[in-house]
Amino acid sequence: MTIDRNIRNRAIQQWSVQQWSVLLLTGIVALVALFPEKSEAEEWPQFRGRNATGVSTESRNLPVKFSFEQNVLWSVELGEGVASPIVSNGRVVETAMVGKEKFAVFCFDAATGKKIWRREFQTGKIGEIIPPNVPASSTPVSDGTRVYVHFSTLGLMAFDLSDGKTVWTKEIPEPFYLMGWGSAQSPIIYKNMLIYSQDDDLAPFIMAVDKLTGELLWKTDRPDMLAGYSTPVLCTANGRTDVVLAGTGKWKGYDPQTGKERWTCNTLLRTIMTTPVVVGDKMYLSVQSYGDTARVLKFALLQWKDTNQDGKLDMTELDPAFAGKFKKGDKNNDGFLVDDEIDAAFQSPDNMVGGGNIIQCIRGGGTGDVTKTHVIWNLNNKAPSNISSPVIADGRLFLVKKGGISASFDAQTGETIWMRKRIRNFGNYYASPVVGDGKIYVTGENGFIVVVKQGPKLEVLAKNDMRESCIATPAIADGRLYIRTLSKLYCISNEAE
Repeated sequence: MTIDRNIRNRAIQQWSVQQWSVLLLTGIVALVALFPEKSEAEEWPQFRGRNATGVSTESRNLPVKFSFEQNVLWSVELGEGVASPIVSNGRVVETAMVGKEKFAVFCFDAATGKKIWRREFQTGKIGEIIPPNVPASSTPVSDGTRVYVHFSTLGLMAFDLSDGKTVWTKEIPEPFYLMGWGSAQSPIIYKNMLIYSQDDDLAPFIMAVDKLTGELLWKTDRPDMLAGYSTPVLCTANGRTDVVLAGTGKWKGYDPQTGKERWTCNTLLRTIMTTPVVVGDKMYLSVQSYGDTARVLKFALLQWKDTNQDGKLDMTELDPAFAGKFKKGDKNNDGFLVDDEIDAAFQSPDNMVGGGNIIQCIRGGGTGDVTKTHVIWNLNNKAPSNISSPVIADGRLFLVKKGGISASFDAQTGETIWMRKRIRNFGNYYASPVVGDGKIYVTGENGFIVVVKQGPKLEVLAKNDMRESCIATPAIADGRLYIRTLSKLYCISNEAE
C-alpha cells in the first residue's frame, strides 16, 4: 500500500509540473499577444525627441562630415513637407504633400529605408499658407504601437505602426490665422492620452483624447491667446506633472487628467513660435516677437493685411472665418476696424502684450499666478530666436537665430557664456538645434547643416550641404541622423562609409 501511494504521489507531482508549465507558457503567449514586442532601438518619438528636449543620450559615433551624397545610408523621395521625422520601434515616420490636395503618411525601416507602408488622403481645399510653411507641417508622435498625425483639414488620425491601418480618426476645428501662416502644431503623448494644442487666431484650445479610441477626455479653451506654434511639454515638480504650454503673453500649466489650469506666469510676449525645454523642474524658453513692447497686434495687422494702406481694415482684407470677431470689434458698425477696434476684435483685453525678445527660465510646480514667485532668471535683448527653439546640454543653453548668430548661457544662472557669434552659415533658421554624441547639429533653411562641438566655447566642426531647403528639425537615433529636406528624407550615418 505504501509503495502504491508513493507511486501515485510522484505521478501527481509530475503531472502538476507539466500542467503548470503549459499554463505558464500559455500565459506568456497571451501577454506577448497583448503587448507586441518593441525594438530596443533608440526612440525619437515626437518633435525634438523625448519631451521635445532635442537631445539624444544614447547615440554614439554620429557623423561630423556628410552631405546629400556623402555618408548617406539611404534616402527616399517623399513630396513637399516640413514636418520633422520621428523614429519609433525601429521605424521612421514622415508626412508629405504628394499632390495639390493629397496628403501622405510614410513609414520606413529605420536601418534600411525600406518602405513598410504608405497612406494617402484627399485634403479638400487648403487655406492660405505663407512660405516657408507648407500644409504637411505637423510632426507625428508614436508610442511604439501606433502613430498619431494631425492635418489641418483632416483632424487627428491614429494608425497602426506595424501596417498603417487606421485605428481611429477625429475631426477637430480647422485652424485659421490672421496672417495666413497655416497650421504647424504637433501632438504629444502622456500616459493614455494624446494631447494636442491649437493656438490659432479664431478659437485656440488645448485638448486630450484617449490614445486608444480617440474619445475626447477634455478640452480647455484658451481665449486669451493669439496664433502660436509652441509644442506642449511635460514638467514634473514637487511630485506633480503638468502639461505646460507657452502662448501669447503667458506660460500656463494644466492638470493632464482634467485640463484644468493650475498656474499661469504672465511674462511672455506676443506670438510664440518656439517650444520650451524642460530640465528637471525648470523650463527654458527663447522668444523673439518683432517690435517692442508697445507693438500690439494692430500694428502687425495694419502692416500685413491692410492691402490698400488706408490705415484701417475691412472684412474683404481678412478671411471670412473672422467675420464674427470683426463684428465684435466694429463698435460703431461702420464696416471698418480702426486703431483700438483692431485689438478689441482680436486680442484679449487682459493680455495686450507686445513685442520684444527674451530668454527665460522658470520653475514648475506652482499654483495660481506664479509671475512673481517662479521666474528664476530673465534676459532681455540677448539674441534669442523667433522660431528656432533652444537646446540644453551639459548645463549650457545654446540657440541660433537669423543670420547664423549663436549664443550660449549657463542654464542655472543665465550668465552669458558667449554672445552673438556666427556659425559660418548666413541665412534663416526654422529648424531647432539637436544634440548627440558631443555635437550640436544646427540646420539652416538654405540646406546647410553646421556641426558645432558641444562645449564652453564655440567651435565649428563642419558645414554640410544637403542641397535643398531644410525647415524640419532632424531626428537622432542609434548613431544615425534623419534629415528631412523639403522633398526628401535622408538617413546619415558613418555606417555608410
